[in-house]
Amino acid sequence: MSTPPSDVAAPPTSAAAPVPVTGRALPNGLAAFLVFFSSGAVLVLETVALRLVGPYVGVTLQVTSSVIGIALAAIAYGAWSGGWLADRRDPRGLLAPALVLAGIATAITLPVVRYAGEVLRGSAVSAILLLVALAVFVPAALLAAVTPLVVKLQLADLRRTGQVVGRLSGIGTLGGITATLLTGFVLVAALPSTVILLALAVALGLAGIGLGVYLRRQARTDLPGPARTRAALAVLGLIGAGLTTIAPNPCDIETAYHCARVTTDPGRPSGRMLLLNSAQHSYVDLADPKHLEYAYTKWIGAIADVAAPAGQRLDALHLGGGGFTVPRYLTATRPGTDNVVFEIDGGLVELGEQELGVRTGPDLRVVVGDARMLVAGEPADSRDLVVGDAFGHLVVPWHLSTREMAAEIRRVTRPGGVYVQNVIDYPPLQFIRAELATVAAEFTYVAVIAPPEALAEKQGANLLIVGSDAPLPLDAIRARLGEVDPKVSLLSGTELTDFIGSALVLTDDYAPVDQLLAATA
Repeated sequence: MSTPPSDVAAPPTSAAAPVPVTGRALPNGLAAFLVFFSSGAVLVLETVALRLVGPYVGVTLQVTSSVIGIALAAIAYGAWSGGWLADRRDPRGLLAPALVLAGIATAITLPVVRYAGEVLRGSAVSAILLLVALAVFVPAALLAAVTPLVVKLQLADLRRTGQVVGRLSGIGTLGGITATLLTGFVLVAALPSTVILLALAVALGLAGIGLGVYLRRQARTDLPGPARTRAALAVLGLIGAGLTTIAPNPCDIETAYHCARVTTDPGRPSGRMLLLNSAQHSYVDLADPKHLEYAYTKWIGAIADVAAPAGQRLDALHLGGGGFTVPRYLTATRPGTDNVVFEIDGGLVELGEQELGVRTGPDLRVVVGDARMLVAGEPADSRDLVVGDAFGHLVVPWHLSTREMAAEIRRVTRPGGVYVQNVIDYPPLQFIRAELATVAAEFTYVAVIAPPEALAEKQGANLLIVGSDAPLPLDAIRARLGEVDPKVSLLSGTELTDFIGSALVLTDDYAPVDQLLAATA
């Protein structure tokens, strides 16, 4: 590199001028480990964040999109900041603090989200974005800064810039892929989110401390960072761990899909409520399986009561188990009924057996798996009653709401059999109208049961769709509904056609379920 001619003034130095890196590059193995580990840690945070915020804002497409978007924003900001700092300070003095600070931020994330979640609970977009940012942004940004710091240290030979950057970029990507698969397939199924986060925080802290010790020995001098700073970092870490132990925990247990809790009804000692992600999901009376607490279960019970002569056994298929309220009711009111339940969350089945009196046997068979996949394997004309009651938080999973799914259910339902589907919607009821149009595209006779206030678009509520290929016994249904819930309304025929209007028929190609609900909630 040539020196400037004597008659040309050299540019003045400034605090913002790039600082050259002195000393040797990191060993290739260490550099690869730091990039792999930090990139993987970001994806662990991203995956676990969805479980952290789920109990407060649900697990919807909007929440999932927010987690991905905020994580990408943190990665972008962290990478930019890390590169900026790498040009102005020796990266050797920044790497260890970045890892330690990321560990502390990860440890503090849990109590911050749990305290903030109690305040931000709900589904407002602003609440979702803020809570996700609290869960992800700071630790992810600190971790994303590691890669540019490492890259700067490894660029001793400009002739190998492309090779170095490409190799480390590829290693970082592999770290993210490995962490995503490991977390999704193994860690979340085996460990609570609290354990995953605290273990990650400890691993980051130990990695940062170990790296700091190594770099000091290599430099044979102390790296920047006064003792008071290190002490402050240690105190912050202890505070984070302490807050975690006292932070409110919305879960009794964490399954692979839900934050679950079972509580006792103070007004009914034998009553048990199942809460999933802090939302009331099921009610079971351990002493009286005929007791139906929630309105929508009373409506399902009313349909089941008139689906066949009293006491006659049914072949029933349930899409979603939850608290297993309806299968228990059918067994009690129609002895010999064959209940088959498709439940995607095996943890809920175990919880039901431990806390809700669920007993599998000849009258109750449970298959753990996705209902869409499992229905496709059911024989045609094999079920008298199909009950759709599967939810992801308060939303029917989109692939269970389409015309293709309704066609599979119609194939499984015997001639004269009945399909009932529980739906939650809010004014102006865009989703229930679309779902009614979808079910009506496959079933000749359709009705909807709902509170009058919901049909008048004055409040959100559960609504029950009823479909069959044979005329529904509307008079018998109304009479039975009058006994169990006199205030409820039933729409069918022309009234229902007017209610549905020009609503969209949902298909596997286009089923914007979350958007239909998000526009109204």
